[in-house]
Amino acid sequence: MGLNTKKYIERRNTILADLETMLDACETETRALNEEERTKYDAWMKEIREIDNMLQVEEETRGLETMTPAGEDKREEVETRAFAAYIRGQVVEEREAANLTKSDNGAVIPETIANRILEKVKEKAPIYAMATKFTAKGDLVFPIYDESTQKITAAYAEEFSALTSTSGKFTSITLSGYLAGALSKISRSLVNNSDFDLVSFVIDKMSEAVADFVRKEAIVGTASKMTGLLSTENKVTAAAATAVTADELIDLQMTIPQIHQPGAVWIMSRNTFKAIRKLKDGDGNYLLNKDATRAFGWELLGNHVYIDEFMEDMAAGKKPIIYGDLSGMYIKLVESPSVEVLREKYADEHAIGVIAWIEIDSKIVEPQKIAVLEMAAS
Repeated sequence: MGLNTKKYIERRNTILADLETMLDACETETRALNEEERTKYDAWMKEIREIDNMLQVEEETRGLETMTPAGEDKREEVETRAFAAYIRGQVVEEREAANLTKSDNGAVIPETIANRILEKVKEKAPIYAMATKFTAKGDLVFPIYDESTQKITAAYAEEFSALTSTSGKFTSITLSGYLAGALSKISRSLVNNSDFDLVSFVIDKMSEAVADFVRKEAIVGTASKMTGLLSTENKVTAAAATAVTADELIDLQMTIPQIHQPGAVWIMSRNTFKAIRKLKDGDGNYLLNKDATRAFGWELLGNHVYIDEFMEDMAAGKKPIIYGDLSGMYIKLVESPSVEVLREKYADEHAIGVIAWIEIDSKIVEPQKIAVLEMAAS
């Protein structure tokens, strides 16, 4: 139960020692307990009884184990079994709550399986993990204050003098829900192997496909659908079309307000990263530093670096570097994905297709947190 019996026993022994000392003094002086001593005696005896009760409860409950009703499996085990049966095309009767419900896009993935998929997506798509996430269905409308029109300010004031009011313009951004399907192909030999952990394999493949889609759209975006980080209007333009300088990286970093700097990161392609690795400061020190506390292990000007294959390389007019606090990107990914199994389409490949259908959208809701470096036009 977690009761610190040693501490309570030591406290009980201390009380008994104090009690004996007090009673010995009364016996030596041949007198009864005075009012103060009687108050102490009552308090000590009450505390001893409370300790004895707690120790008794600890003794009685020690060794008791949580019992599971007969025939009751854990929810995750039941849903895992039902999900594996659905992929294999088997009919398995489970409790009604565990049976996969059908939707227009196939079967709704059980909650425990969906949670495992989304956790894997966070691991495989750091952009999604660092973004501000929402799972509610329907449109989400976020008000945005536009300081470019007129900034609300504070000023000194005198009694009986009116303040001059200032007001800014509020706009709004809506997170909708766009249907997207992430396809994974699985060998029929694996599907038919009863000893193979099919569910874990499918979760890994589905999460990888979803993560790739989320990473691409969160970076590049698609016109009239998801908005990518590269669409931000907060940018620094490089002097050259195919090279970047240390000063330009500093300029890009400084476009983000100081309050957002602690959580800011760099995102770039592998080729851009390779070019920046060769940059040095005025003292001949490389700008990039090793960071053993991070998975990829590099820091640039004090902030962590992420490499992503969906980032553009340095070329005329391209945007090869993103910098900022990615919580400024809002992503809505509804936590009720569905799955559809294509059993015949890939029969000539001795495989089946598994499509994870998701409802997703992304928008830059806090633009002051995100900036990009844009290369010169030529």
